[in-house]
Amino acid sequence: MPEPSNLTRRRSADRPDCWQIYYGHIQAGTIAMRAGNPHDTDPWEWVCGYPGSKLGEIQSGTSETSDQARAEFGSAWAVFLANRTHADFRAWRYDGDSTSWKYAMWDRGCKLPTQLPTGRSKCFCGADLTISGVPDHIRAAHRLTEMA
Repeated sequence: MPEPSNLTRRRSADRPDCWQIYYGHIQAGTIAMRAGNPHDTDPWEWVCGYPGSKLGEIQSGTSETSDQARAEFGSAWAVFLANRTHADFRAWRYDGDSTSWKYAMWDRGCKLPTQLPTGRSKCFCGADLTISGVPDHIRAAHRLTEMA
């Protein structure tokens, strides 16, 4: 698993004053200028945590400068990461892969096995599917995210 310092920033396409922070391919949080806050308060805000985080695990704060926000985010991420396991990241990746696969099925007009009374359907790749076989099929044939 990468070190806590393996974080990269990507400027948000929607806001020039917002950076999305990534840990590998997982969005770990954001650092952005606060909008609509009074002028006598900290102008920067950071949020640390990724989708699927448990309630109370996501940390956030405000800072006077962007550099201070980056440092505080980094400290919060190190604590957050110390409480993660490989299984947490595998579950997060599978959730993303299965969601992408589901939408790809629907975009191609395919039914999921759960949508048919027989519990069987055909994947857009041609494979026969059963309700219980979908997770293994997605992992074997439609992994979209990188491994760890």
